[in-house]
Amino acid sequence: MSTLALETKSLCKTFGALAVASDINFKLERGARHALIGPNGAGKTSFVNLVTGVLTPTSGHILLGGDDITSLTRAQRVKRGLVRTFQISALFRKLTVLENVTLAIAEREGVANDLLRPAGHHRALIEEAYDLLVPLGLGPEALRPVTELAYGRQRMIEIAMALALKPKVLLLDEPAAGVPPIETGAIIDTIEKLPSDIAVLFIEHDMELVFRVAQRITVLVQGALLVEGPPAQIADDPKVREVYLGESKH
Repeated sequence: MSTLALETKSLCKTFGALAVASDINFKLERGARHALIGPNGAGKTSFVNLVTGVLTPTSGHILLGGDDITSLTRAQRVKRGLVRTFQISALFRKLTVLENVTLAIAEREGVANDLLRPAGHHRALIEEAYDLLVPLGLGPEALRPVTELAYGRQRMIEIAMALALKPKVLLLDEPAAGVPPIETGAIIDTIEKLPSDIAVLFIEHDMELVFRVAQRITVLVQGALLVEGPPAQIADDPKVREVYLGESKH
């Protein structure tokens, strides 16, 4: 069995003369907490779109648990355990927190079209959904409509829905985007409480979150890997300070 949860080999994507991914060789260890950072336009979201099947690579390969998934559809990748949350929260806001997560489980089990039956027929799904909410501190809000909750709490519901799909690799696209600073700590706590057997790769601009949670950081610039390493190494790297933080070389 591969020790890698996710790997890309010489991954490239071009749109005419524009390269959004250039020969990216990336490795995500099983159970890792790995951040993907870089300036705007660095190619972070394009990379995740390639990994998840939104974009088709021009060349290169994507491996999940050692298996080549380059030709698989998005749905097939999800069924294999590659799950993504999005930069903009996509929830059913008029439904309750519990109903949102139950829907995700029903989709995973292929019974979403059967949810019109009385709730008693779906007791196992509802119980599983509630059990996902409790560790994230969302149990007391399970029966509240999503629209009543603060935006930071809504981002946490989205993570719960992703967990409902039983991911092996969880890709978080800017989990703190749009979240007020006072609520960022709750997002950090949520990520830190994720099961240790799930490999987490997250795109994020909030450096407090990155340096608190990440065990390893990859920096992309103009669609290419600039540098990768543990947080302390990245923080001290002059190339990162110049390109990402806007400092000049001396």
